[in-house]
Amino acid sequence: MTTALASLIGTGTKLWLDSIDPDLVRSNRQFGATGATSNPVIVADLINSGRFDSGLERLIGQGKDDDTIAWETTDQLVGDAQEIFLQVWQDTSGNDGYVSFEVDPLLEDLELGLSHQDRVDQYIALGKHWSAGHENRLIKVPATPAGLAALEELAANGVKLNVTLIFTERQYLVARDAIWKGAQRLGQLNDFKSVYSIFVSRVDVYTEQHVAQLSAAAQGQVGIVNAKRIWAKNLEFWSQLDTPLEQEMIFASTGTKKPEDSPTRYVEAFAGSDIQTNPPATNDAVMASGITFERRVDQLPGDEILAEIDREVDLQHLESLLMEEGIRKFADPQKSLLATIAQKRSELAAT
Repeated sequence: MTTALASLIGTGTKLWLDSIDPDLVRSNRQFGATGATSNPVIVADLINSGRFDSGLERLIGQGKDDDTIAWETTDQLVGDAQEIFLQVWQDTSGNDGYVSFEVDPLLEDLELGLSHQDRVDQYIALGKHWSAGHENRLIKVPATPAGLAALEELAANGVKLNVTLIFTERQYLVARDAIWKGAQRLGQLNDFKSVYSIFVSRVDVYTEQHVAQLSAAAQGQVGIVNAKRIWAKNLEFWSQLDTPLEQEMIFASTGTKKPEDSPTRYVEAFAGSDIQTNPPATNDAVMASGITFERRVDQLPGDEILAEIDREVDLQHLESLLMEEGIRKFADPQKSLLATIAQKRSELAAT
């Protein structure tokens, strides 16, 4: 393990890889990663790489349709990553060692024409289906109206959850309260696990585009401040309940978007607690940095900057815009994945 990653983990941060590429999962496990996350972008990129063509051809040969092939391939990739982290899950008595599996992002696609209740029902059905029989799998559900409405029932059925696409405290509070309400319907809480993925860098991209009036001192700080405030609320809430397993924040979208920014900027800001899901390139940058990390997750800028952020940033507009963008960024790759499978099917039929 490199000194930089060792020092990051030493601050109390759990390092999860934002990929289920089998090669990267194995190498990052050696570096100290203890879990991984997946999404349609990651799966589509893996399939489009051509490395898994033999598996696709086998499923096509079995007469399965494109949608079934997409989800069976995703299930296999996530399951393989789970095997790598299973020992972590066992060693921590279920507190760590998870891999996230995202349910169908096309549920939110307007072209599908589903009603709100249809979406809720599908989130519940798919979450129960894809979690069945998996000890160290988290079901990833987006913090959309339908996703949030499904959380209580999923938690009440013992589904371990990763609520994703959280941009605001409002989303977090609705998700947390729904999950806790569902958890209280369980007979026991020994296996109860939930995590909440707060996105960071996308918030700073938003403020540069839509809140240009922020001072130089405040611009670029909103994503960090927003995530740290939600982290503090999460810590306070669950510490009063003393659940056997930790109910944690995931600091997601930790890759920097501006070339002039240090690639370790967000990693440094959240060092010290809970989970960071870093893209492979960010972990590579951490390894190369030689930084000795220190706990900074509970450090905020001065009152003047905080007051400016509170005054200038319209969180309702931020949430609306970033949710629309986030849903599209997951739905479009899923469509691309289905198109890739259809193309593979055509190529196979021509041989």
